[in-house]
Amino acid sequence: MEGLVNLVNGIIWSPALVYLCLGAGLFYSIMTRFVQVRLFGEMIKLLFTGKSSTDGISSFQALAVSLAGRVGMGNIAGVAAAIGFGGPGAVFWMWVVAFLGASTAYVEATLAQIYKEKDVVTGEYRGGPAYYFERALGQKWYGILFAISSILACGMFLPGVQANGVINAFAQVMGEGTVMNIGALEVGSMRLVALAIILVVLGIIIFGGIKRIATFTEYAVPFMALGYIILALIIMFTNVSLIPEVFGMIIGDAFTAQAGFGAAIGWGVKRGIYSNEAGQGTGPHAAAAAEVEHPSQQGLVQAFSVYVDTLLVCSATAFMILSTGMYNIQGTLPDGQFVVQNIAATTEINAPAFTQMAMESVYGNFGNTFIAVAVFFFAFTTILAYYYIAEVNVAYLTRFISRKANKTGLFLVKVLIMAMVAYGGLNSAGYIWAIGDIGVGLMAWLNIVGILVIFIVARPTLTMLKDYEAQRKAGVARYSFDPAKFGIKNAPYWEERHLKEQQRMAAQDPLHKEHK
Repeated sequence: MEGLVNLVNGIIWSPALVYLCLGAGLFYSIMTRFVQVRLFGEMIKLLFTGKSSTDGISSFQALAVSLAGRVGMGNIAGVAAAIGFGGPGAVFWMWVVAFLGASTAYVEATLAQIYKEKDVVTGEYRGGPAYYFERALGQKWYGILFAISSILACGMFLPGVQANGVINAFAQVMGEGTVMNIGALEVGSMRLVALAIILVVLGIIIFGGIKRIATFTEYAVPFMALGYIILALIIMFTNVSLIPEVFGMIIGDAFTAQAGFGAAIGWGVKRGIYSNEAGQGTGPHAAAAAEVEHPSQQGLVQAFSVYVDTLLVCSATAFMILSTGMYNIQGTLPDGQFVVQNIAATTEINAPAFTQMAMESVYGNFGNTFIAVAVFFFAFTTILAYYYIAEVNVAYLTRFISRKANKTGLFLVKVLIMAMVAYGGLNSAGYIWAIGDIGVGLMAWLNIVGILVIFIVARPTLTMLKDYEAQRKAGVARYSFDPAKFGIKNAPYWEERHLKEQQRMAAQDPLHKEHK
């Protein structure tokens, strides 16, 4: 099975996907005139302007749910793996894919807002790649293909990575405990305790729907991310004299990587996309659930989330690891020699170990424990985000069948995710990460190709950006969006919203009509 997983992973993550991700980000950056830079201040402003409703969540809550998916094991163990397999230069390529990917995140989130709809069962807003592929391209089969792929990826392939990281971090602090035989696996009792805690809390929350998920992540994600960044900054100030050296390592090694130029790019892009998810097609699901006045607003908020994930949290991890020297770099030679070996050769690369050791070198046992707690919250909230994505796509597939089919599908997804959390938590890290990479790559292929085709056919996101900037320049008190004005079809939510707005204005006093 492991050989088959590695074979499929190698095919999906060929150089073609690596350069497709970079190329799409560069393309959208140019076409939007680097919206991720020009409207950075607007991104910050929008975080705190939107409000939730009975049908949708606020922009900040949508950001929190999206960050729950972005800020996870990719920020702690993923960065360690990028350095361990690709050298310090891999961090540079994580920055590149984040900077360029912010424009891709804007595009996919704006599309999700344009083509979202209300769930016929719950009344909540639903949207994402499956919806915009069907409505913008008129290709329902492609929407179905993406929905199935995302359910497999988020329900089966990806949750195990997060659970594995949590349990490894827990075992690093508490020890393995008494070794027990579970099927063909020998598992420490402490790992089983950690797994039991995860499953119980996960079950309580995922049966509460998007509102409960949004409420939990709204508080958990910012709190842990801020605490993590503060401790990382303290380490950076403690080793302030090494910061220029660390920058030099990252920049210099990006093009003459100790582990090979191709390895630095490949691992940097792979772990960068796994971490910030720009272009993967996961972020748009939360973006569609937001209550906003104009589709571009949530696109800008989602672009900002990529910065938070990679340029803040991932960079914090990288500087901790590199400044303390708590890392090895695995070579590509047949004998498996290390290109750089600073710590024990037995240290797991595809795990939070590098980060925990970096924290411990400065803060002692507190640092080790804090990383374990941070890993728990980061990974746990990511699992919640994965469930929500799977839920949206089950709703997409069953929305025209029956309420019973929807309930059955959601129940099966919940059981599947909990089973894969258990499976991933008890298996080897390398194997589980390879399975997760298949899920990421599969969704990225379908989503990036799809949004490029949408751009060629209609360019709705560029139209939205121009309209939003025009209204912003005019200083409107309230933004509006009329799909028909721009020839955009199959946008039921916004068509209905615009009609109600026109009716509201028509019912106002004669003075307002005369002014209009």
